[in-house]
Amino acid sequence: MVEELDGVTAVVVATIDGFNVASAVIGNADPVRVAAMASSIVAIASVVSEEARLGRHKSVIVQTESGFAVFCSVPRRDVELVINVLAHDAAVLALVAYRAAQLARTLTDA
Repeated sequence: MVEELDGVTAVVVATIDGFNVASAVIGNADPVRVAAMASSIVAIASVVSEEARLGRHKSVIVQTESGFAVFCSVPRRDVELVINVLAHDAAVLALVAYRAAQLARTLTDA
């Protein structure tokens, strides 16, 4: 995904408790820190979706002045994972979100 999509600077697959499993990074993003950050973001998303009775959360998008982060849950039988994608403002949010969801489906079925 880092090589395929313009503007994507990091893709980190992590466990739900914040441990880096696999990563591809361009630039200075630290995969270990990204994995830990995702754990907190997904925990907040879980609480919000549960309290609002919206069902299991699938993803969270955080937009900033200079880019965005997409976090997708991967509910596997053996371990729950989170895909973390960081991108700067040259990236197309819809395309990145679509590809992250596609990767989540692939990892769920693996």
